[in-house]
Amino acid sequence: MIFTSMKNPHIREVLDLKERKERDRQGLFIIEGYRELFRAHLGKVQLKSLYICKEFFLKENEEMLIQEFATKGVVVYLCSPYVFEKISYRDRPDGLIGIALQMHKGIPELEQLLEKKKNHFLLIAEGIEKPGNLGTILRSSDAAGVDGVVICDAATDLFNPNVVRASVGTLFTQPIFETKTEEMLTFLQQKTISVVAATPHAKQEFTEADLTKSVAIVVGSEQYGLSETWMNKCNIQLRIPMLGVADSLNVATATTLLLYEVIRQRRSV
Repeated sequence: MIFTSMKNPHIREVLDLKERKERDRQGLFIIEGYRELFRAHLGKVQLKSLYICKEFFLKENEEMLIQEFATKGVVVYLCSPYVFEKISYRDRPDGLIGIALQMHKGIPELEQLLEKKKNHFLLIAEGIEKPGNLGTILRSSDAAGVDGVVICDAATDLFNPNVVRASVGTLFTQPIFETKTEEMLTFLQQKTISVVAATPHAKQEFTEADLTKSVAIVVGSEQYGLSETWMNKCNIQLRIPMLGVADSLNVATATTLLLYEVIRQRRSV
């Protein structure tokens, strides 16, 4: 059976999940794209259903991935090109859309993770507003090999399809935790993890501070930056030099610079 009508209730489910209130209500979200679904498979994300349109497949690996999901009990639905284009988020869909169960972790899971690690390396994102920036931050965190990403006081939905897309599926392959600022600050103090914040008012450039010990890089919202709570509680303040007319970098770009400075310093020790 091939879905050819937008009135089909299964198709309506996908459309409904484009809205955050429905994602929150149902505890589900959309994963679109081969790379994203492949990494969801690697991360053992639990899929409920999979919508496919073979006319849009790009290579020959799709069938193998579909079979992997099907053997785990995931229901596979076939869609006509017209219907698939309507439910897709993309200008150029590649024929794969999954509906998955949301995954939520908090401080208890973070504590368990850090018990197995030394010289901790965390990234904390406070109040990031734009899904594309949050997804890019997750992608950089994956590339930098951070121990975990903590989302504090979330301003955008972690399961927004644009977060999934911008992260290129790294949302599923690294430890991500959600909590409130005050709870996270208490945790960091208990674990003796230094909080590192970037601000244009800092005297020290980001390459000059010692980042080889246990650190948590904390970044803030696009419009306002870090809250006063974080700025007042941080142990190290750094600045990224700005030599042109712009007074700041995009938060995802700044995050990437800070993360790779930690890597550079730890490799040279």
